[in-house]
Amino acid sequence: MMRAVLALAILAGFGVSQAYALPSFLEKFLPHPPPQPSHPVIPAVPPASAVQIPPQAAVPDGSPALPPVLVQSGPLSFAPLVQRVIPAVVNIAITQISSEGGGKVPAQIKGTPLEKRYREKMQRHQEEILGAGSGFIVDPSGIIVTNDHVVGDADNVTVSLSNGQELPAKLIGVDALTDIAVIKVESPKPLPYVTWGDSHKVNVGDWILVAGNPFGFGSSVSAGIVSARGRDLGAGSLDDFLQLDAPINPGNSGGPAFNMRGQVVAVNAAMVSPAGGSVGIGFGIPSEIVAPIVDEIRRTGHVDHGWLGVTLDDGDGSVVLVDVDRNGPAQKGGLMKGDKITAINNAPVENGRALLRIVAAGKPGNAVTFTVIRKGKTSTVTLPIGKRPADADE
Repeated sequence: MMRAVLALAILAGFGVSQAYALPSFLEKFLPHPPPQPSHPVIPAVPPASAVQIPPQAAVPDGSPALPPVLVQSGPLSFAPLVQRVIPAVVNIAITQISSEGGGKVPAQIKGTPLEKRYREKMQRHQEEILGAGSGFIVDPSGIIVTNDHVVGDADNVTVSLSNGQELPAKLIGVDALTDIAVIKVESPKPLPYVTWGDSHKVNVGDWILVAGNPFGFGSSVSAGIVSARGRDLGAGSLDDFLQLDAPINPGNSGGPAFNMRGQVVAVNAAMVSPAGGSVGIGFGIPSEIVAPIVDEIRRTGHVDHGWLGVTLDDGDGSVVLVDVDRNGPAQKGGLMKGDKITAINNAPVENGRALLRIVAAGKPGNAVTFTVIRKGKTSTVTLPIGKRPADADE
């Protein structure tokens, strides 16, 4: 501070010109800027061999790799598939004579355009109840598959083709256990038809296309995926539904569910509907169950299912016979209360429902071999399965 004051005082006494004339005198008191080079200095670039890149951290062992792309592409449009299959999908209208001339609106037509027509007829004291559903042609001669609950109690059935043509249909036969019905129409020329696909090959996540007559709007389609397999709804011994997230609504019953090859892999049969419409949980009967049932109905007009006459419970890796009906097929064939069944025809059984499905799908009179654990010892019992009674509840 004192040096700065002294320098200023000297400058004031000598004047500016004199002050610049005495740089050496002030050099030790005043700061000087660094000397400026006449040309910019460019630092030398070291050779490439002298440049050292710091080592990079190694990828630790076990680091997850990106998974492979499993879905390479999806359908940009379902239009080619729809154009191929929709001519074989039909709308089904039924009439039933009412003994009361009134009553509640049938569930099949509630909320559809047919509901208004139904109410008008009830007001005029007509004695017909209207219903609606879907179906599909499986033979050019006019064989149509649908649900038993669509046509089973009908007095008259009318089929509407995709081109608007209406034909009367006759009932060939039904199977209440699987909810399958077969009807037939007469046509002067062959009708478009679809074929069965293999539902064994349908995987959860596969695309599915559903077609039918929802709420009376014919030739409607919706798309989704298979959400699950093997659903048991408690409807019967053969319950083994595919769960679909494609919208299924009232009127879709009896309609087909197609794979991407245009083959029928399921028949639409049920839905979960808290509010009366689709919530994305529908159920289809797999083609592996439906196709042989349809063939049997076409041959004989009915279906006989196998029966054992037992009460079952699931055990640890086995199925336990809790009770055996007196004089039933199981008792006559040598099965006893308390037996633990581990296999049928050398194929392991998962649970009691699986065992009942195998037996119910069998033809009465066919021999079946059971692997049984009785009092700690394993043996086999071969017996002919019986014919399921109409009032059987297993």
